[in-house]
This record gives sequence, C-alpha cells and structure tokens, in this order.
Amino acid sequence: MATNYRFGSFLLDADSEVLFRGTEVIALGRRPVALLRVLVQHAGAPVSKDALMAAAWSGLVVEESNLPVQIAALRRVLAEEPGGETWIETLPRRGYRFAGPVAAVQHDRGMPATTAAAARVAGDPPGEQPSIAVLPFVNLTGAGDQQHFGDAVADDIITALTRFRWFFVVARQSSFAFRDSTIDVREIASRLGVRYVLEGSHRQSGKRVRITAQLIDAASGSHIWAERYERDIADIFAIQDDIADSVVGAIEPELLKKESHVSVACVGDMTAWDLVRRGVWYFHHVAPETHAQARDLFRAAAKLEPQSPDPHIWLARVSGGIVLWGWSQEPEAVCQEGLSAALTAISLDEKNPYAHYGLAITSCGANRLEQAERAAERAIALSPSFALGYLVRGMATLYLGKAEEAKSALQHGLRLNSHDPHNFVWFDLFALAHLFTGQIDRAAEAATQALKIRPNSRLTLEVMAICRAASGQTNEARQCLAAARQVSAHPMAILAPLRARNPEWHREIERLLHKAREG
Repeated sequence: MATNYRFGSFLLDADSEVLFRGTEVIALGRRPVALLRVLVQHAGAPVSKDALMAAAWSGLVVEESNLPVQIAALRRVLAEEPGGETWIETLPRRGYRFAGPVAAVQHDRGMPATTAAAARVAGDPPGEQPSIAVLPFVNLTGAGDQQHFGDAVADDIITALTRFRWFFVVARQSSFAFRDSTIDVREIASRLGVRYVLEGSHRQSGKRVRITAQLIDAASGSHIWAERYERDIADIFAIQDDIADSVVGAIEPELLKKESHVSVACVGDMTAWDLVRRGVWYFHHVAPETHAQARDLFRAAAKLEPQSPDPHIWLARVSGGIVLWGWSQEPEAVCQEGLSAALTAISLDEKNPYAHYGLAITSCGANRLEQAERAAERAIALSPSFALGYLVRGMATLYLGKAEEAKSALQHGLRLNSHDPHNFVWFDLFALAHLFTGQIDRAAEAATQALKIRPNSRLTLEVMAICRAASGQTNEARQCLAAARQVSAHPMAILAPLRARNPEWHREIERLLHKAREG
C-alpha cells in the first residue's frame, strides 16, 4: 500500500508527484509539487530550507532565492481553498511548515493515485467528466537524441488541455509510463481509466519536421480525429508551441462534439452534465427550434447544479446566439439572461476560458462591444490555443470598426478550429473584414468557404451577394440574393451591432445590396 495526502479538496499523489483538486489535475511544475510533498509529509513540523532545496533541486546548485518563488506558486494554488493561503507558514531562519489539515490516504501501489482518480471517470459514467490521456509522441527519425522533441510536444499538449475545465487529463507521469509500449491503445486506456487517448509521432528530415496526431475513442477503438503537420525546424521551440496549439485547438472541439452526441442516447434520469451534453447537441444544429431546446436544457442543468459553471456557460452561449441570429421577440431580456449566466460562470470559475467566451458572445449581442473585446482577450490569456476566444475577438473588433485587427483574430481562430459547424458565421465575418479593407477577392474566397459549410444560410448568401456586387458580378449577386430570400425573410440580425457602430460600413452594405437587387 502507498500513502497519499488529502487536504481540503486537494489530493497529492505522493508517488507520481501530481496534485489534484477533485478530479482536476493542477498544472504545477515538478519542483513546487516536490516541495509540497515534503511539507505535507512533515505536516505541523518545521522543514528546513536545505531539506526543501534538496527535494526540489537534488544534485543541482541553485540560488536560494528560487525557493520562495516556488513556495509563492504553491500558496496561490492552495488559496483556491478557503483558508488555504495560510496553510504554508514561513518560519524566519528555520524554513517552512505546513499548517493545513492533512489526512493520509492509503491506496494500492499497483494503481497510482492518478490512475485511481482517473478510474472514477473511466468510461465517462453519467454525471462525470470525460477523460483523456496523452501518450508520448513516438520518435520515427531513428536518432535517439530526437525523443525529447516528441516529449516536449506531448508535455505542452497536456499542459494546454488542463486549462479546459470540462474534461479530466491524466498526468504526464502516468501516461508516459507507456512509452514505446506495444500494448493496444484500448488496453492502455483501460489501465489509465480514460475514455480517450491522443497518440502521435514525429519524424525529422533535413530542415523539416513532420508531426502526426490522432485522437482515439477507447470504448470503440475508432479514430475521432487525425491530422498531420509539417514545419521548418529553424525554431524548434516555436514549432513545439505551434504544434501543441494546433492539436489542442483541433481536438478539444472534437471531444466536445463527441460527448454531445453520446448524450442523445441517454435515457432515464439525467444529471446536470447529461443535460448539458444533450443541449450541446441541439445547440450545434444552429436553428431557432434547436437553440430553444438547448436553452431549456441548459436552464434545467443550471437549476439542478447551480454551483457548476458549465450550465451557466452554455446558457450564456445560446442566449448570445439567439439574439445575434434574431430569433427572439425580446432580445433585451435574452441578453440579460445570457449576461447574468456568463457572470455567474465567471464567479464560479474565473479561470475557465469558456466562461469569458460566454460573456464575450452575449456582450456582442447586447452591443457591449468593449466588454466583449475585454472578455475575449481574457479567454485567450487563459488559454492561448482557445479558438473561440480568437473568433469572438474577431467579431468584437470588427464590430468596433477595426477590420484589419479582426482579420488576424478570425484567421487564427479558423486555423485552430477548422471543423466547427458554426464556422460559416466566422467565415462570413472574415469576408466582411476583407471587404472593408479593400480585399474584394479575398472576401469572396471567405464567403465561398462559408457556403461550403452552410449553403442555405441567409447570412452567408447575402454576404456572398455583397461580395459579388462589390466585384461587379451583378448577375451572380442577384442570384445569391434571390436564394437568400427563399431561405428566410428575416434580416441579418447578426450584423446589427456592426451597422449601429459603423455608419459608413452600413451605407456601403446597403449600397451593395441595392446593386444586387437592381442589377
């Protein structure tokens, strides 16, 4: 049997040196966790600076000033628990002491606490978080000194994934134990107690490096997503960041879509998480009736678990969508509900990028664009690979009249998340951003991409009509406008904030639409 340590809602896996809060892995470096291990093992007693330095920097000669920096990092994490900021006491000239409530927890040494914690969500039973393990990327180059590159990419992906609070990520120490393993990935998932596994490889040839990655549903053994990336090797650190951001930006939405599809088959009593997942399935169909159904489910989930941020986040998102699509006779009331839900989500989990996205998208609908821009920037700061953060920032900045800035944000968001069913909206805005900066051909290209995703969207057809009229293709513009009218009689409500804040652009849109109508 092995001993781990519980204090408040935290659990320290002493063997693997991983800190949990509930089932969430806390993204701390190895050294602060090593310090915490020594402190809790000697809870209530002084631990000298020399002993702490030896635990965290064994065999290394480092400045003593590094110690208080790591202690400060620990205190910031523990402060998330009421009273936790006082758990680590400084003892002048003696060292530090852990003064928090510590309980020893016994577990089978054959199953690390990281695995035991993951096992609680194995198979993702109703009401639990979906779970994922990232395996070390296999080195196909043949040179042994290249393994560090694949490890670094996998490490960065693990760190980035832990920023998304809605699923559980197995710690590096557990997943990396299967390096070079010939065990079937489904067996690995079973041993780690996870539903999904991300695996990959890397190969360097000359000045180029190729990374492949694939996401596997361990329950069925099926591939959910796969992608290949090729980059110049000139700046290896930039490549690591680029690949990690690209992979995380792609697989996180795929996981979310997969989970929402699973929920539709649920029967009987549903938990708040089941309600949210089912609501997400309806949400992604992008229609007035499905958005209304999704909102009802998110409201029910928020009522069932008011202290969970996820129902409030999705209630904010669907409220913003209902208003921006013009699907409500009472947009002010819907906006107010969405803004209230977003602020509640932020108060429950300030570090959740989705919560700030919820505030941003609803603020766009409410024409509170400066607030939307700030919320989007906060979402990006919390998770630099968060595609929706860039996309809603592009919306807000475009509505604020900053088309050049909007293009950059929208392009980055679309690159990170190329398969979202809502992407036709972002391509429409991308087209308008190009149009307002004089790039008519690029505008038409973006509108074409939007039509490929959603050929029967009135917004997309009208944006294409505007682009065709701007390039002098009046017959094509008239055809697009006629097709748009057959789809819906509703005006482009999503552009209402843009029109209100930018009268010159409003007049140009009206001129081009008139040109399309009259030929």
